[in-house]
Amino acid sequence: MNMDFIRKLPIPKEVKEQFPVPEKAMALKKQKDEEIKKVFSGESDKFLLIIGPCSADREDAVMDYIQRLAKVQEKVSDKIIIIPRIYTNKPRTTGLGYKGMIHQPDPSKAEDMLEGIVAIRKLHTRAVVETGFVCADEMLYPENHRYLSDILGYVAVGARSVEDQQHRIVASGLDIPVGMKNPTGGDIGVMLNSITAAQSSHTFLYRGWEVRSKGNPYAHAILRGLVNDHGQSIPNYHYEDLIGLYEKYAQSGLENMAVIVDSNHANSGKKYLEQVRICNEVLHSCRHSADIKKMVKGFMIESYIEDGAQKVCDGVYGKSITDPCLGWEKSEELIYTIADQL
Repeated sequence: MNMDFIRKLPIPKEVKEQFPVPEKAMALKKQKDEEIKKVFSGESDKFLLIIGPCSADREDAVMDYIQRLAKVQEKVSDKIIIIPRIYTNKPRTTGLGYKGMIHQPDPSKAEDMLEGIVAIRKLHTRAVVETGFVCADEMLYPENHRYLSDILGYVAVGARSVEDQQHRIVASGLDIPVGMKNPTGGDIGVMLNSITAAQSSHTFLYRGWEVRSKGNPYAHAILRGLVNDHGQSIPNYHYEDLIGLYEKYAQSGLENMAVIVDSNHANSGKKYLEQVRICNEVLHSCRHSADIKKMVKGFMIESYIEDGAQKVCDGVYGKSITDPCLGWEKSEELIYTIADQL
């Protein structure tokens, strides 16, 4: 093989034993998990905001941001459940660039996977213990998910991964909501097929074991826009898009029809300031269609302390080093605006 085997890494069980989640935090997580599941099942009419940096780049800034979110959560708790984004695995279009904290716990230094595994577990644990939030991460590498499987409250399967068999069947074995994004080409049928696979039972090979999943009834859709053959971003959050999805979703026979609208990525053309307008438009659609209102369970918003994005070498505290994000003041105002419309 054309690769060097650097070192044998500890298995997830060993990492969990070395860095356990306190019992009090685990009890809180179980409570939060049930609250979130009830949104997807329709038992709760609360709205979900999966919000936070495009990528978690440094522990201090991410925790600063999440602690700010915690204060806002107290004020909107009657209407909104906030699930902070702590995305520690980052897909790259070309495979190059910053791949997330699991690869580089310090973006300015060389890759170190062992240090990265420890860093992401500590960060997610701090979030639960210090703020009471259960957080979201992307399942970019299905085998790596086990390092965080006891602490996450939400998982997303990205547009580049949603057609992959392993992602689909591993999602079927998770006991928390999993959002399946539409692929970059925008095929809604592919997304619904991935939800079908995730809601079904499977027998498969996972981390050296033959396992059988029970199916995940909380697997659902995420609309993130699409990119056409000319490389142009095309949104899929408009009223007509949502009605079209509702009709196809209803015909599929899937459990717990639900969609999260991603307000950035191809929906905004990565113009991060557009996220405010997009959220308001979707809420407007909800007011004009009971079907859309029933189906739309929340938003995914890319937000950090500072507006925009930067290069790693710039070193601005709380500013994204991947996709541009909405800054804190605009984000806080947007959350209150959403709450006022619910």
